[in-house]
Amino acid sequence: MRQAHSSQAPTDPSRSRASGQNLPNDEKTATSNRESFKERFKRMVKLQCQENTGRTSQTIEWLFPQPFISEKQFQFCGHILNIARFFGGDLGFSASIWDAALVLCRYFEQEKISFTGKKVLELGSGTGIVGILAVLLGGDVTITDKDNVLSQIEHNVSANIPADCRHRSKVCALSWGKDHINFPTDYDFILGADIVYTSLIYPLLLKTLLHLCYESTIIYLSTKLRRGNHSISFHEELLPKYFNCELVHRVEDKNINVYKLSKLNPVTIDDALM
Repeated sequence: MRQAHSSQAPTDPSRSRASGQNLPNDEKTATSNRESFKERFKRMVKLQCQENTGRTSQTIEWLFPQPFISEKQFQFCGHILNIARFFGGDLGFSASIWDAALVLCRYFEQEKISFTGKKVLELGSGTGIVGILAVLLGGDVTITDKDNVLSQIEHNVSANIPADCRHRSKVCALSWGKDHINFPTDYDFILGADIVYTSLIYPLLLKTLLHLCYESTIIYLSTKLRRGNHSISFHEELLPKYFNCELVHRVEDKNINVYKLSKLNPVTIDDALM
């Protein structure tokens, strides 16, 4: 039987709350839910990067206890885009609409870039917003990402691309450095927004870019320059060995650069592996 009284000194309530011990279940839940979003996000990003490079098979933790869909509206080039994000699953940061993607869309608008009649591929599409805009601007666009992200992209394609031009969009899986050989090598444009995020994937990304493009291909990369991921050296030291690289746009307050690349002739994948 539990005794009605104890000879032990009373427990300091502040210490119990800090440790999470001796709390009612509902209060424990509330304490757990107070873990900062930033810390959970940082942990998720670390695991996502490890997964992308095959360093671990650990399942990425969910950021949210229950799955849900959130939608935001944007307008570019006269087109209203309703972009859904699938939170609470295994999409990781693919469920986010990154500023670099919005900057690239706005750049297309400002420069009046047309993809009419052009063969376009987007890498690491996430929500698909950049590729969707490229379709609406006339392109025949292949929108790619990992398998687990495709349902989110397909949802947004269906919601934003009219049925009469949906035949110019294609959604499929592409894992950098692995199944890139299953794709053509004659794209007119290759697009990527915030795909330069960790040095662990740079060799795979470079290998993929070299396969997908030929001398006339134009590559647009919109990159958030983050401390510690060597994104500056990737763009200004590594890529110039294989591509003509030009900084064509910068958003100072967000520290985002848009680069325009074209392949040096002749450069092969074997050169990148040396």
